[in-house]
Amino acid sequence: MEYARQGYLPEAMVNFLALLGWSPGNDQEIFTRDELVAAFTLEGISGGDAVFNREKLDWMNGHHIARLAPQDLAARVRPLLETAGLWDPSYVTDRHAWLFNVLEILRPRAKRLHDFVELGNFFFTETVQYDPVAVEKSLRVGDMDEHLAALDSAYEQLDTYDPSSLEAALRAVADARGMKAATLIHACRVAVTGKTVSPGLFEVVALVGRARTHERLQAARRLISATRA
Repeated sequence: MEYARQGYLPEAMVNFLALLGWSPGNDQEIFTRDELVAAFTLEGISGGDAVFNREKLDWMNGHHIARLAPQDLAARVRPLLETAGLWDPSYVTDRHAWLFNVLEILRPRAKRLHDFVELGNFFFTETVQYDPVAVEKSLRVGDMDEHLAALDSAYEQLDTYDPSSLEAALRAVADARGMKAATLIHACRVAVTGKTVSPGLFEVVALVGRARTHERLQAARRLISATRA
């Protein structure tokens, strides 16, 4: 029960525990329960001491998370979002496709179910919590206030708010303002997510949406101005 509370899947725990004292005789490490039953033989049981490697369990859990169908994954993450106060009833009605897309973009980085909440909380809130180190590194540099204003204007004028259009607009702004695109990408990421690390920025911005991205770029500019004042 404690491992379940920590975000580990039952499938992963069964898989992990089975391999502590047994080997299938080949390099396969990821098994469903049915595959374990089919592959098990008494000859595969080892006599050595088992080593409980938490990193291996995390790795294995990530693989089992990757195997979950979108609907199943959403059902398992829902209680965690509810506990964190981040659940919205619309996630099972008109915004279920949006939720599936958010979980899908987070899935490659998730080792435990809690990672969906911890890594993606900015998707489910109106405002973001800024990492002070990220702010200092990416927002309080040069003329970033003006750069973000130009980016905000470019994003507001887009006819299509998709990753490719968002990327093209950002790179055009960076080029027009004589700055490296990477610098503006880092600043935009901090403004929209509050963090220095996230899934692909332009996929993130598309899912955060036009209105909330505008609000967050404005909030980041206010933060920069307040610091200068």
